[in-house]
Amino acid sequence: MASAQKDVKNACDKPVYLTFDTGHMAVAPLIAEVLARQQVQVTFFAANERTQVGDGSLGEHWAPWWKARAAEGHAFASHTWDHAYWRADLAGKDGKGAFRIRPSAGADAGKDLNWDTATYCANIEHAAQRLKALTGIEPLPLYRAPGGKTSPKLLAAAQSCGYRHVGWAPAGFLGDELPSDKWPNERLLAQALRDIRSGDILLAHLGIWSRQDPWAPAVLEPLIAGLKARGFCFRTLREHPDLQGWIAAHSRPAGSAR
Repeated sequence: MASAQKDVKNACDKPVYLTFDTGHMAVAPLIAEVLARQQVQVTFFAANERTQVGDGSLGEHWAPWWKARAAEGHAFASHTWDHAYWRADLAGKDGKGAFRIRPSAGADAGKDLNWDTATYCANIEHAAQRLKALTGIEPLPLYRAPGGKTSPKLLAAAQSCGYRHVGWAPAGFLGDELPSDKWPNERLLAQALRDIRSGDILLAHLGIWSRQDPWAPAVLEPLIAGLKARGFCFRTLREHPDLQGWIAAHSRPAGSAR
């Protein structure tokens, strides 16, 4: 009987996949409190971004925060180490991919750089390895390009080193990067509750520098509660049907290197 009750509890006919990219991290503790209170697990895409408090978002100051999220069962994936934006495809040597990249974090922030496939892959891998060191668990073989900016060649380059890109659904853009004078929290909440559909991947951030009225945690808890009231349930990308095959094929055994 207990087993049957557990199966009913875990049944999920209308899943959504809430994801967070890193940011200035000031709201990260509040977001964690909401997720724990609502018993929702999410997927975090992490880069080593500048923060309001402490060192980078993957630095030592935030190490206990990441460790605690792992203990709560959340999933993790790379957002590139330097929050590296794709700007253009370039002609690479020997027909291999090359790209113009502009990091927004790290020593080269704001500079346009020319990276080959190996350099781009190493930047994805650096964040993944740091996540593993912080959380003690293997990150997913997934990544998200900053801003969602990609090209077919860039996606092929990432896949060649074992990482599949994950974007978000149109309705899943939760708007925390938009100016709050034109997009107040009440409007963003109402739009999300109206438009989100089963299977959508949702995107928010652990703090946005430019938004005057922070989206989180003000919108986060009523959004979660409102979606639950509409019959939705929350899952990590480990359970996304379109990604499970890739994850199974490209996850590395414990202790191995890619």
